[in-house]
Amino acid sequence: MKYRIFIEQDENGIYVAECPTLPGCISQGNSRQEALANIKDAMEGYLFSLQKHNEAVPPPITEEYLEVVL
Repeated sequence: MKYRIFIEQDENGIYVAECPTLPGCISQGNSRQEALANIKDAMEGYLFSLQKHNEAVPPPITEEYLEVVL
């Protein structure tokens, strides 16, 4: 399953990762790679908890790319 995430570097140089499809699912890391690993772990835990409590799992994203020629 694929979910969109956003990664931003804060004013202290820490990378903050968030998955908007999973409310409250936020993690961070000292590097982009660490933030990615941490948000993946957080997302897996989030989804496992939803399944464990028989709650609906949000559908994965479907995304398409279009090339626009100027």
